[in-house]
Amino acid sequence: MPVPAPAAALAARLPFFYGWVVVACACCASIARQGAAVATLSVFVVPMTTELGWSRAGISGAVSLGGVLGAVCAPLVGRLVDRRGAGAVLALSAVAVALAAVALAGTTSLLWFYLAFSVGRMCFAAPFDIGVTAAVAKWFVRRRALAMSIVSLALGIGLALMPVLAEHVIDGHGWRGGWLAIALVVIVVGALPNAVLMVARPEDLGLRPDGDGDPGPATGGAAASPRVVEVEFTVAQAMRTPTAWLLMAYTGVIFAVQAGISLHQAPHLVEQGLTPTAAALVVGSFSLAVALSGLGFGLVGRRCSARAGLFLCAASVAAGAWLMLDVRGAGAAYVAAVLFGTGIGGLHTVVPVAWADYFGRRSYGSLRGVTLPVQVLGQASGPLVAGLLHDASGSYQLSLTTFAFLAAAAAAIGLAARPPAAPG
Repeated sequence: MPVPAPAAALAARLPFFYGWVVVACACCASIARQGAAVATLSVFVVPMTTELGWSRAGISGAVSLGGVLGAVCAPLVGRLVDRRGAGAVLALSAVAVALAAVALAGTTSLLWFYLAFSVGRMCFAAPFDIGVTAAVAKWFVRRRALAMSIVSLALGIGLALMPVLAEHVIDGHGWRGGWLAIALVVIVVGALPNAVLMVARPEDLGLRPDGDGDPGPATGGAAASPRVVEVEFTVAQAMRTPTAWLLMAYTGVIFAVQAGISLHQAPHLVEQGLTPTAAALVVGSFSLAVALSGLGFGLVGRRCSARAGLFLCAASVAAGAWLMLDVRGAGAAYVAAVLFGTGIGGLHTVVPVAWADYFGRRSYGSLRGVTLPVQVLGQASGPLVAGLLHDASGSYQLSLTTFAFLAAAAAAIGLAARPPAAPG
């Protein structure tokens, strides 16, 4: 695959493994991705619906539409990432999210909002997800969990900063100014690094995963480290295993819970008596928990099995959703948000590592492109279900109860997802 000239020149001078530059690019993409996150949209829900007279279900539908579009394009994106690498996909996705945010700043109708946000959400749902995780999965095997957790940390940082940034700008310049601020951050952070420094695979630079066999001074120790034996499944072989279907079911259920609660977290807290600023800070604590949890799961690495990680993540999400039902003050809100964020942060590390460890690097992008639509449709349905149940019942109690039980079911599914037998 072609290597960008700046990347080749930098790789020739680096005293350490170029995979860590790839991780840095993936971190930038993960931060930029949060411009279309439901947690970011969450702080816009109250001012936009108040000014424009929209319902909660109405604004939630744009998240669902974007998710459906992401599900449709995921197989194509997966094949493109396997064939051409993640750099161009991630850079173009950042540009698209930034342009969508600019369009949202000028929205005057629900149709306009749907057209703009669904484009950003489509990029969030498929190109960013596949591009970021494939980039890391293809460069690392032995250190995959650590590398993925660093990206998860960046994702959490972006998720913590974007809502707080938006709320701060909204306070001073209104919600339209908030969207413009999001656009500026996304274009600066997300597009340039991935356009000029991302490289598809270590083999394109004459290197090996994890830096094994790379003669540079920082990788000599890595070469001496024991290698993890890689499995290599084709998409067809993977889809014939029960493990793939269990992972698909797990992600579909748990990410419906993640998106459904994330979008409506701030409005729920406001309805429970918190101020908009306090609610934004609670959402920020959730995002900080996402960041630290993802890093924690990565540091534990291979000492914690994928099955155990999947179970613990879903159980933490279930506990957070259950506690969120009866939030009577800021203290309880922080506890619920941290538990919820701990589970979500772990998912961002454990799920892509499970797919890569179970089925290998070669067809990772294509396999995720085929299976990701289930996860994306889960993310699309969660916010819509929460919005509809809120409009029907007048509160978020019913949706939070439903989500708590769904997360508990996902925990059981994750525990059942054993590593598949190697293909014959």
